[in-house]
Order: sequence, then C-alpha cells, then structure tokens
Amino acid sequence: MNAPLRFNEALLIADRAFQPFQCVAWAPQDGSGELSLTVIDRTSTRLLGRTQLSSSIYSDPVQLASVLNKSRAELSQQGYDLAPWSMPE
Repeated sequence: MNAPLRFNEALLIADRAFQPFQCVAWAPQDGSGELSLTVIDRTSTRLLGRTQLSSSIYSDPVQLASVLNKSRAELSQQGYDLAPWSMPE
C-alpha cells in the first residue's frame, strides 16, 4: 500500500489495529487536519492510550503503520493482550 490514505481508510486501519479493544477517533473542528485516536476497553470505562496524528502521518501508510505498531507495543508492555495485526497491503 503505497498510495496516500484517505481519512476514512486511516480510521478503519486504526480501529482494526487495536482489537479486541475499541479505537475511538475524531478530528478536531479547528481545521488543523489532525486525527485523535483513543483506545478504550470494551466497557468504555478505561482509557488505555491516546495519540494525535497529523494528516502527513495518517495519510502515509508507512508512517501510520509505524505509529500504530509503536502504540500496540506500548499497550502490550502494559499487559494488554491485543489480537494479531498487520498493516493492510
């Protein structure tokens, strides 16, 4: 996957990266083009992680994969068991 990602594609990829947990994503209405991702448990009661991505990161498949893998590793180190995942091709 070398073509730039659209916003919705990045959202779907991020959602799948953090299964079985929920990834909530939103774009601030300030026009900055950033994407905020929050990973929460299935009961929506515990925040597991949060990050903000610029459009240059979430539109680039290589950079997005890197950030998602780093976030997954951090959650794993905290003891959270994530489903296997790899960046779609």
